[in-house]
Amino acid sequence: MTAISLKLRRIGLPRLIVHVSVLLIVILWLIPTLGILVTSIRDKNQITTSGWWTAFVGSSQTSAVRLGDPATAKQEGGKFVISGSVFENGATGKVQAFGTRVQEPAAYKVGQTVDLGEGESLLINGDGTYVQSKATAFEGRPKRIYLTVTVPPTFSLDNYRTVLNSEGLGQAFINSLTVTIPATIIPILISAFAAYALSWMQFSGRALIIAVVVGLIVVPLQMSLIPLLRLYNEIGNIFGVPSKTYAGIWLAHTAFGMPLAIYLLRNYIAGLPKEIMESARVDGASDFEIFLKIVLPLSFPALASFAIFQFLWVWNDLLVAIVFLGTGRDQLVLTGALNALLGSRGGNWEILTASAFITIIVPLLVFFCLQRYLVRGLLAGSVKGG
Repeated sequence: MTAISLKLRRIGLPRLIVHVSVLLIVILWLIPTLGILVTSIRDKNQITTSGWWTAFVGSSQTSAVRLGDPATAKQEGGKFVISGSVFENGATGKVQAFGTRVQEPAAYKVGQTVDLGEGESLLINGDGTYVQSKATAFEGRPKRIYLTVTVPPTFSLDNYRTVLNSEGLGQAFINSLTVTIPATIIPILISAFAAYALSWMQFSGRALIIAVVVGLIVVPLQMSLIPLLRLYNEIGNIFGVPSKTYAGIWLAHTAFGMPLAIYLLRNYIAGLPKEIMESARVDGASDFEIFLKIVLPLSFPALASFAIFQFLWVWNDLLVAIVFLGTGRDQLVLTGALNALLGSRGGNWEILTASAFITIIVPLLVFFCLQRYLVRGLLAGSVKGG
C-alpha cells in the first residue's frame, strides 16, 4: 500500500470530501475576484483585445496608422523616400505583420520589402521603423496601413483615479462608509443589552419577547419597508425632520438587523458560565457592571460574527439606501453609483471593474480581519442557549 493511500485512509473519506469541496468553493470565488483585480489595472485597449488571464504575457492588437507626410519625402538614389516609425506618442510594441487593406491586416511579414505597385515599395521592421519609397513624387494624403502588433503588458492605477475623481465614486465611497459604520455599531450596542436582559434577567413576558424576536427574523424586508417608511415620514412631519437623512437609514438598518442580532447574541450570552455571573453578584456587581466587564469581553466572537454579517448586508444594500437616502449624486452609495455606471458606461470594462473592486475591497478587509471569530461565534450561538 502506497504512502498516499495510507494518508487518505488516515484522513478519512468524509473529511477528504469536505476538504475538496471547500477548496473548490474557494477557487470558484477566487478566480472572478482575481479577474476583476487584474482587469481593473490593465490598459483599456488590452482589455478589449484579450482576456485577463493573458495580462502577463502581452496581447496582440490590430490598429490602423498613417505613414509620414508626403511633404517630408527626401530624394535618395533617384527615388523619393519617407522614413520614420509607426509608433507615435510614446507607444511601444513589436510589429508582427502589416497590410494595406482592413480585410487583410497581416498580409505581409515584417523585415521584407513589399511591392505596393506603381513603383512604390514599403519595408516595416519589427521595432516599428519603416522605409517607404517611390520612383515618382508622393502625392495626396499619407498612406494608411494596418498593423498587427504585440503589446507588452501595461498596468497602472489610472482606472482607479478616473473612477474616484471623474465618475464620482469617491463621494459614493464616503457615503457608504457614513451609512455602514453607524448602521453596524448601533444594532450591536442595542442588541447586546437586549440579549443580556433576555438571558440573565428575570421579568414577566421574557419568553414572549424571545418568540417575537425569532418571528421577526423571517419577516421579509420588502414587506416591512413601506410601512416603516410611512411611519418614519409621519414622525418626521410631526417634528419637522427632513425625510432623506442619514439618521433615517441608520434607524432602518438597525430595525432590520436587530432581530438576528438579538437571537445570535442571546444564544451566546445564555451559554456563558453561570458561576461567573453568580460570583459577580455575590461581590456586589450590578447588572450593568456584569454586562460591561464580564459579558461583553466574553461575547466578542459573537459580536464579531454579527458585525461581519451586518456590515456586508449594509454595504451591499441598494434598496434601503435608495428609499431612505435618495438617488441624488451626493446621496448615492457605492452600489447605487455602480448601478448608474452600468447604465451609462456599460461598455467601459476598465471603469466597471475598477468600480467593482473598490466596492468589494472594504468588505474583504473586514472579513479577513474578523473571520477567525466568525465560525466560533456562529457555532457557539447556534448550539448554546437556555
